[in-house]
Amino acid sequence: MTTYFDDLETRSADEREAAQMEALRAQLRAVQGLRGYRDSLGLIDPSEIDGMADLAVLPVLRKSELGAAQGQSSPFGGFTAKTAGEFAHIFQSPGPIYEPGEISHDWWRVGRFLHAAGIGRGDIVQNCFGYHLTPAGMIFESGARAVQAAVLPAGVGQTELQVRAAADVGTTAYAGTPDYL
Repeated sequence: MTTYFDDLETRSADEREAAQMEALRAQLRAVQGLRGYRDSLGLIDPSEIDGMADLAVLPVLRKSELGAAQGQSSPFGGFTAKTAGEFAHIFQSPGPIYEPGEISHDWWRVGRFLHAAGIGRGDIVQNCFGYHLTPAGMIFESGARAVQAAVLPAGVGQTELQVRAAADVGTTAYAGTPDYL
């Protein structure tokens, strides 16, 4: 493949790390005022995060801690700057854990992966991930749109209809779990 998804792929390792560290520092500054992050990140000085080795000083938020925080302050546990009604999507993962989502270009950042797999304009992605409660269906749809591929939003189930749809529309790529394929 001779094309790149975007200019980010042609940066040097030093440029990439510098950009990542600046983005991390900006993200830390943005979330330190949020109730959910106050105890764990409130005492961290973002300006002291200089390289990948400094990631070791950042605390890990465990799924059980996130679920407990969301149980006390539904739905996002104080970890978002926006209210639930200000997001385009709200997903539920097992736990339950609630996750916000948006519709902006390649929100879930799967476009780069699909591009690297050779999927792009002219392809039809049969998306067999679920389009309910969990974000998997929307994740792959967002990525397919980012590489200008068409999407057949198939979801799960109805195997005979799925095979027929794949043949009728000319599906060129599959997105879904290996066991469903």
